[in-house]
Amino acid sequence: MSSRLIIFDFDGTLADTFPSFVRVFDRAADKHGFKRLDRERQGALRGLDARQIMAHHEIPLWKVPAIARFMRVSMADDIANIKLFAGIDQALRDLHAQGVVLAVVTSNSPGNVRAVLGPELLALFTHVECGASLFGKAAKVRKVLAATGIAPQHAMLIGDEIRDAKAAADAGVDFGAVAWGFNHVDALIARHPRHVFRQVAELAGEAPRLRQR
Repeated sequence: MSSRLIIFDFDGTLADTFPSFVRVFDRAADKHGFKRLDRERQGALRGLDARQIMAHHEIPLWKVPAIARFMRVSMADDIANIKLFAGIDQALRDLHAQGVVLAVVTSNSPGNVRAVLGPELLALFTHVECGASLFGKAAKVRKVLAATGIAPQHAMLIGDEIRDAKAAADAGVDFGAVAWGFNHVDALIARHPRHVFRQVAELAGEAPRLRQR
């Protein structure tokens, strides 16, 4: 039986970073001259993809790398307030015990990921690819596939954003959508995920499905 691979997004999938993101977003807006997060339309924003959110907040594409760097550094200052979603630790242990190869692909920094996961959970991951550009996750996914030698049809990217669904499609892997992250689950369902995880506890049940493909 060949190995099976699950690649996790970090922000909004493993870790509840949204409260910190809101604080850091507003600081970035003040520094880089774009609109603060539109709290009055926060619900509607959950149905938009990254480019639409950028357009709404008047963020030019050329500023994105500098903004991303600023937000990663600023988030590190708030790291004590960032926790994993309840049950994520056990779900990761269960998947690892079932022989699933685990990886992380994220736009966040290595330091932030290490601090939130901690050494015990971090050791469960074969690969941790950090610093992905806003639209560069597919390249990171392909890098993980090459490093593990696992075929795309035996891999799944699990995430909470429309851009995760696009990255999975571009890399030729299945997409698993979580219902507890940034994008509304209905917006993710419209991207035709292989599976929708409505509760964290459901993650550990993905291993048998991976084996059946």
